[in-house]
Amino acid sequence: MAEHLDLHTVGDLLHHYPRRYAERGELTRLAELPLDEHVTVVAQVATARVVKFNGGRGQRLEVTITDGSGRLQLVFFGRGVHKPHKDLLPGTRAMFAGKVSVFNRKLQLAHPAYELLREGRDDDSAADAWANALIPIYPATAKLESWKISKAVDAVLPGAAEAADPLPPALREGRGLTSLPDALRKVHRPRTKADVAAARDRLKWDEAFVLQVALARRRLADTQLPAVARTPGPDGLLAAFDAELPFTLTEGQQKVSREIFDDLATEHPMHRLLQGEVGSGKTMVALRAMLAVVDAGGQAAMLAPTEVLAQQHWRSVVEMMGELAEGGMLGGAEHATKVVLLTGSMGAAARRRALLDLATGEAGVVIGTHALIEDKVRFHDLGLVVVDEQHRFGVEQRDALRSKGESQTERRTPHLLVMTATPIPRTVAMTVFGDLETSVLDQLPAGRSPIASHVVPAQDKPHYLTRAWERVREEVSKGHQAYVVCPRIGDDLDESAAARGKSPEDEAEKRPPLAVVDVLDQLARGPLAGLRLAMLHGRMPPDEKDDVMRRFAAGEVDVLVATTVIEVGVNVPNATVMVIMDADRFGVSQLHQLRGRVGRGTAPGLCLLVTEMPEASPARARLGAVAATLDGFELSRIDLEQRREGDVLGQAQSGVRSSLRMLTVVDDEEVIAAAREEATKIVAADPDLEGFPELRTALDALLDQERERYLDKG
Repeated sequence: MAEHLDLHTVGDLLHHYPRRYAERGELTRLAELPLDEHVTVVAQVATARVVKFNGGRGQRLEVTITDGSGRLQLVFFGRGVHKPHKDLLPGTRAMFAGKVSVFNRKLQLAHPAYELLREGRDDDSAADAWANALIPIYPATAKLESWKISKAVDAVLPGAAEAADPLPPALREGRGLTSLPDALRKVHRPRTKADVAAARDRLKWDEAFVLQVALARRRLADTQLPAVARTPGPDGLLAAFDAELPFTLTEGQQKVSREIFDDLATEHPMHRLLQGEVGSGKTMVALRAMLAVVDAGGQAAMLAPTEVLAQQHWRSVVEMMGELAEGGMLGGAEHATKVVLLTGSMGAAARRRALLDLATGEAGVVIGTHALIEDKVRFHDLGLVVVDEQHRFGVEQRDALRSKGESQTERRTPHLLVMTATPIPRTVAMTVFGDLETSVLDQLPAGRSPIASHVVPAQDKPHYLTRAWERVREEVSKGHQAYVVCPRIGDDLDESAAARGKSPEDEAEKRPPLAVVDVLDQLARGPLAGLRLAMLHGRMPPDEKDDVMRRFAAGEVDVLVATTVIEVGVNVPNATVMVIMDADRFGVSQLHQLRGRVGRGTAPGLCLLVTEMPEASPARARLGAVAATLDGFELSRIDLEQRREGDVLGQAQSGVRSSLRMLTVVDDEEVIAAAREEATKIVAADPDLEGFPELRTALDALLDQERERYLDKG
């Protein structure tokens, strides 16, 4: 168990729940078997025959099983033929487990393990019970079949009576939930579907509640940390900046700014998540927060995930601030500060200057990449950390930067503002980001233009692709610019995450994803010949990347052929059209992010999603969903529904196995919201959970130190 499924204790096994339940009277459909996955099926033998080959020297047993709606072939070779030939007679019912493969265009299981299901013919009631019983099918592996797990569960299930119940009795009774021992018995050995439903309801509550208690304790602990209240002066840097703004902030920006300024004015650190649609003006809100802290005598640091984005932020901040960013320089305004950039590729002299400006306090604002986290970086008085595109950073990186706010003599935690342009469904915000207060920007600033999106089926209708390139030329002829995005850099420089996870049923995915290097060459010699084209990808030297972005921003490049390095933060209002090649290789949220790079000025935006996927494929449906709406929150829900639950809270994000086995953040919003409310009340009344020893035990088991640290995200 430990080796194959990472189950080490009786508790682990009791919480290894059945994936589904087979009914003997209503056999599992064979028509829905997934290719290349390990499955367990319940079926009846239809035919069995031994076939000889190699002149009679070899033999194989071919067995056909059926569930009344579909058929599946089993095959056994060599010495493994004798026993199944004796066991698997026509009419025999059994459970079969193996990996689904294809042979001669038919699905089959090669050398499956099997367990005969014998009816109690001498006892009618036993036969009825056998026929109506629910057979638990457990998540299994090739070396550990479902029925072996089931037998192990039988051995430990009596121990469920001793299971410590983490739910306080008043909560359990108030919600009409069954006890934990009863839920464990019912989930593993249900007599009816109602048993399964009652067990699932209870076990979902356990997972949601224990997780929310951990987050509530995290929030409470954060409110106990000391921080310096940062209140801007009435005639300081922020006021001077606001006076120079050439536009009016949206209502949403003003509301969120008030929430942030209220947090900054307290002597406990702000922990706020700022999420908003692409182009909703998050950077402006974050900049005003940074200026408020500088106004109050502190420093502010913005952590960006890439050099391209850090440089883009630095340029736009300096541009927005104008002479207010020229602190200590001739011509700098009265309240000016210095805005410095710190990245890993900077020259030694520039780096030394930047480090000195931070240590002396000369620089009020610093924008940088992971280089900000290095030991050599010292701040005079770090008051605010802004983390852009939070999901790109690990907890340790965030904590390393915040720790720079602590001086030798006292511990002062900087305020924290986390930004994401990937809209997050409410359920995920309550779980993944449950320790942060949330602000949402859902208004676009005045002057932003709508973005039209269309799917371009290059395989079915090649003339659509021809028209796409004509549209690019038309936009360039009007003085605008364009992006062409590809999932890969080039032959030996594949960096694309989008290129992974191919589905074998899609013919088009048999070729490699389109590469920037190749597409640039084809466009320059073909449909976009004569236009000024440039290339941008993550493996270029930083100076080259910066030069390309500067020339594109200045209008010296007509079409930028790039990877997803331009996904976030890049702001060129004159760019009006984007063509995404092999769009099916990207996720829903990523496509939405990319699309947000156009329509940032007064001219309408156009996004063309090029694909070779057939019309009936799930990939085309996904692209259709992106083209149909600009609502990032709706798209994030679609995206979440298409991904495995573990990607939300599991190994993909935390580095440890997900604690969620029964709860699904897509479907169980009501449970999560109710659990958060109950957890907050209990933690407020009893922060150390002294009156709830069983809950404390469950918390320790589910959320060990490693996982608690993961939950402290930012």
